[in-house]
Amino acid sequence: MLVAFRVVQAAGAALLTPTSLGLILATSVPARRHGAVRAWTAVGGLAAAAVPVIGGLLVAASWRWVFLVNVPIGLIALVVGWRRLPPVPGHPVAAPDALGALLVTGGVGALSLGLVKGGTWGWGSAATIVTLSLAAGALLLFAVDSLRARNPLIDPAPFRLRPFTGASTVAVFFSAAFGAMLLSRVLWAQDVWHWSALSTGLSIAPGPIMVPLFSFLVAGRLTVRFGPGRVIAAGSTIFAAGAAWWALAIGLAPDYVGDMLGGMLLTGIGVGLTLPTLMATGASSLPPQSFATGSAVVNMLRQIGLAIGVAVLIAILGSPHSAGDTLHVYQRAAVVIAAIAAVGGVIGWVMLTVRRGTIPASASASTAAAVASENA
Repeated sequence: MLVAFRVVQAAGAALLTPTSLGLILATSVPARRHGAVRAWTAVGGLAAAAVPVIGGLLVAASWRWVFLVNVPIGLIALVVGWRRLPPVPGHPVAAPDALGALLVTGGVGALSLGLVKGGTWGWGSAATIVTLSLAAGALLLFAVDSLRARNPLIDPAPFRLRPFTGASTVAVFFSAAFGAMLLSRVLWAQDVWHWSALSTGLSIAPGPIMVPLFSFLVAGRLTVRFGPGRVIAAGSTIFAAGAAWWALAIGLAPDYVGDMLGGMLLTGIGVGLTLPTLMATGASSLPPQSFATGSAVVNMLRQIGLAIGVAVLIAILGSPHSAGDTLHVYQRAAVVIAAIAAVGGVIGWVMLTVRRGTIPASASASTAAAVASENA
């Protein structure tokens, strides 16, 4: 029942998230789109800061409240949306590409299954090899289908824009690192340190709190001064440093300030610099007719990255048999998380750094004007 209704929730989120971002892009003037998307992302970070604590309180009362609390929140959101959201007209489109949706879902699902079960089945076993081969085949067929279908699930056209391609690629790597990082901290606090759900939520909260602070107060100014590529590279590096902190400092005896807090603050700062900047860069590079579909693509790639990151983490953790083995696999996971984030930072630096004296046509008006002023 839990899995079935999570699928229903996922379908709702798949409709809500990209549509909300597309609505923001459609109703914001070009000069303000970067800031609007950063605000959209930062609000999500602020919510993420509150959710672990609220979730811990609800679990302490009754686990059923974790599900029931969504009902009044959803009803309030429906009323506010009905009254306040501006009407944006749509336009006729062809029927969606069901084959492409099946291929990408099956491919990512098989990849996640192969990674999660590889340790149990054996990495050289027939089951693992067949599962990962099916994943590779499905994703390859999906790429071919996207190039040939009349109305592909992912339109190749936006990928001709370098900012969109760069931001989308970084989104996969950074989301994989983020998903693995967040789950690893929850598992460590609850399974190794044996903390309660509330204590775990409180321990995680300082990281997400950094997201809106650095998104609103720092990321925008740094993007204007140095360009999105350098900000994304810096944010990814800081995030990687936070994961490396855990690899070096974490210990079996609970020590929140010495072991966990520093890494949590660094990863939160990294998210606050990186995620809003890459979302704003990718979304604002889209032409108006691609706002909704392009936003959906970026968010889909983020979700794919999260799923892969979680699968990679589970594959690394495996089933340790002793306290020493547990510490070792978590340290190894932290190193892998840092490496994934660093790779995303390098991609951002290479693909999104604006060369001095050039302004990309897809840049937002505000960023372009600021860079041009600096160059002059």
